[in-house]
Amino acid sequence: MNGGKSMVEMERAKPSRQQAAWQDLELGMFCHFGLNTFCDREWGAGDDSPAAFNPSALNAQQWVRSAKDAGFRYFMLTAKHHDGFCLWPTKTTDYSVKSSPWRDGKGDVVRECADACLEAGLPFGIYISPWDRHDSRYADVAAYDDVYCEQLTELLTGYGPLVEIWFDGAGSEGRTYDWPRIMGLVRKYQPDAMVFNMGAPTVRWVGNEDGFAPYPCWNAAEAARVSMFTNDMTAWLPETPAWVPAECPVPIRGNHWFWHPNDETPLRSLEELVDLYERSVGHGATLLLNVAPDNRGLFLEEEAERLAEFGSELRRRFGNPLGQSNGEGRSTVVQLPPGKAVKRLVLMEDITQGERVRSYIAEAWIDGQWIRIASGSAIGHKKIDTLAVPIHSESYRLTVLESEGEPFIRSFAVYGE
Repeated sequence: MNGGKSMVEMERAKPSRQQAAWQDLELGMFCHFGLNTFCDREWGAGDDSPAAFNPSALNAQQWVRSAKDAGFRYFMLTAKHHDGFCLWPTKTTDYSVKSSPWRDGKGDVVRECADACLEAGLPFGIYISPWDRHDSRYADVAAYDDVYCEQLTELLTGYGPLVEIWFDGAGSEGRTYDWPRIMGLVRKYQPDAMVFNMGAPTVRWVGNEDGFAPYPCWNAAEAARVSMFTNDMTAWLPETPAWVPAECPVPIRGNHWFWHPNDETPLRSLEELVDLYERSVGHGATLLLNVAPDNRGLFLEEEAERLAEFGSELRRRFGNPLGQSNGEGRSTVVQLPPGKAVKRLVLMEDITQGERVRSYIAEAWIDGQWIRIASGSAIGHKKIDTLAVPIHSESYRLTVLESEGEPFIRSFAVYGE
């Protein structure tokens, strides 16, 4: 349990200022890149030579620009995956870019990504695997905690403000790290950063790597699964907040997080990506889409094109509402000029007041009466309802049937086809 919090505390949960801002980002890009990229692996065993890491045309600006142009609002890099290879010149081990031929051993992928994000105005975050399959000190819990905390401190202090720190539980099932110490470092050096799923998280894993959230997906939570490989729940620290929103990670290509040569895994279609968006962001969660640079250090052209298509389609569907309203209370109405066809409804609560709605209906005024066109059991940060057929009406009404206290509707917006 999450520090033994009562149901009353869970129902009254509200996001911190940082959590509310992070939830408004909605769409993030994950970037898996490392020694695995050059060794045709998903999970390296920590025995591949750093000499293999040698991208010929690495361009972090291309990665970040592709994300920004497609409408992504934050960018996450795997600074260290399970193989233990570090993409920055850490002082803690030689198993890093400084032992590679890339940039004559003087390169720093984390720095190049951080700088590209700063230039683009895109929030930057890092993934740093607690599990380390290379470092011999991993077998000594206390010794490795020292190593890991030093690595984390380097990242927390050397690369500007970070939007999120990703602690992956894979490979760490049953392992105990010094989470009070680790969280102390995060609070000291990056107090505004979100923390993913371990320690005292402010963001939780949605529970799958398929890119969608269940419905309803409540923001208040007491626990989440450790990883894909166990049904065990995380042992969060008692100071973990009751409000822990979900993030939905998914690769753009099948179940591959890293680039592979001659990969025949199909690229996700535009329709599939939009569906994932509507079942993640549209269920109140955040979508974290992984795009992996190849061994040149560039996004594949077809993947960059799919990103651009995805961004264009989201702007087409959700860029300009036909009508919009908001307000406090159980009923909110949107009025439209004649001749408009509505296909999608986008509902948002003011989550700074908590997650209050427990049942709602949406209706359209047709032939002199209100006709139900959508309903649900939660709104939260965002709920997208796609109608089976377009509706022609000049009046739309959102009615909250059940709520915990007075509902606060941040936005009730209607969109065309």
